[in-house]
Amino acid sequence: MTIDKSLKVKSGVVRSRNVLTRAERVEKLQEADRWQKGDKILGMPKVRVIKISLKKKKKVKKEDDK
Repeated sequence: MTIDKSLKVKSGVVRSRNVLTRAERVEKLQEADRWQKGDKILGMPKVRVIKISLKKKKKVKKEDDK
């Protein structure tokens, strides 16, 4: 069975994900000094995922010199 064209994703996941992979969690924890090499992988602390919101660009008004 094929997938309908409207359901296919062209560029993958562009928006922010709410779940990180284990490697991404370890990387974020190391940046915050909350995880050291040799610590247990199971029972890792949670990592907050920051959602990036794009702001709309303001239109620049051009002044006409007369």
